[in-house]
Amino acid sequence: MRLMPLAAALVVAVLAGSAASLAQSAPPQPAQSQTAPTKPTQPAAATPSDFDFYVVALSWSPSFCEAKGDQQKAAECARPFGFMLHGLWPQSDKSFIPACSGPADRLPDALIKAQLDIYPAYGLVIHEWRAHGACSGLDASAYFKAARTAFAKVKLPDTFKSVAKPTTVEVAQVRQDFIAANPGLEASDFTVTCNAQRLSEVRVCVSKDLSGFRPCPKVARSTCGEAKVYVPAIRGAR
Repeated sequence: MRLMPLAAALVVAVLAGSAASLAQSAPPQPAQSQTAPTKPTQPAAATPSDFDFYVVALSWSPSFCEAKGDQQKAAECARPFGFMLHGLWPQSDKSFIPACSGPADRLPDALIKAQLDIYPAYGLVIHEWRAHGACSGLDASAYFKAARTAFAKVKLPDTFKSVAKPTTVEVAQVRQDFIAANPGLEASDFTVTCNAQRLSEVRVCVSKDLSGFRPCPKVARSTCGEAKVYVPAIRGAR
């Protein structure tokens, strides 16, 4: 009778050994991945292969001056500027392309000054290169040459060449004037924007090779929500 506890202990030891042997012979389980989930990527800036057209942004300089340029004592506000080139922006039919995010080559001073007949400010030339030119696939000289070609492509209506007195015009009339002055320009090729009821910009879409105007529905839909806009006079105009 006293042998029973010893026998039971032997049985437990044998069973424990069998379990350990089975555990050692079982195939190893794959380790759980520790890789963190990837975050959604932000839209990429333009590269030579992923943009479809350019936006030629023409800014009405007197509106900028009334809004904040005079307070900033901006040099352009002392000059008789009307529509000036804000920038040449690579864009895509699929989605809006943000500003360049990488480093940009330093612009030679002479190259910057050579643009001041079409751009209203020295600092704007530098900004536009960094924001839109540096990732366009063109070097600085080629980019500003393209900007000049694009600016010349858009003919300014006579009604905006010498605005001597402040006036109010219908947005539809601004559109009609630009269409009349630019053969081949369609309503779907451009937009008119405003800021605080002032005429702000006219943005025209041109083909990637700058050969002509082209439709840009996303750009054309971003239009001024006002029926009429205030047009400040050109400084020093007669």
